[in-house]
Amino acid sequence: MASAQADDSSQAGTRTIAEVADEFGVTHRAVRHYEELGLLSPERRGTQRVYHRRDRIRLALILRGRRIGFPLEEIRTIIDMYDEQPGEAGQLRYLLAQIDDRRADLESRRRDIEDSLAELEVIQRRCHEDLARLT
Repeated sequence: MASAQADDSSQAGTRTIAEVADEFGVTHRAVRHYEELGLLSPERRGTQRVYHRRDRIRLALILRGRRIGFPLEEIRTIIDMYDEQPGEAGQLRYLLAQIDDRRADLESRRRDIEDSLAELEVIQRRCHEDLARLT
């Protein structure tokens, strides 16, 4: 009886690909893509993929990394560092460096966008002035 309860509790944290996709608002194809890249490694039970808590945590980290613009290879490096040396502290130091780089890149892009918007404003104003003179 105890082994049946242990089996039930170990199953409680598992999800199918459909459940994982629904939980994270992604397609089955996206989940399979991350699996093909080795970012997720669900258990196989015959032809069924079984996603454990670890897989769902990794997927959450993958999606967060994608939202803030990290390429998948950087995400892999960051996630894999947790399981390997230098461990969590090294992972966090690496992540902080990557965040600094990403922030600098975004700040540069923001300056470029602000410069472009200012230039468009000048051109637009001149066009309105020229048009008013012509009419």
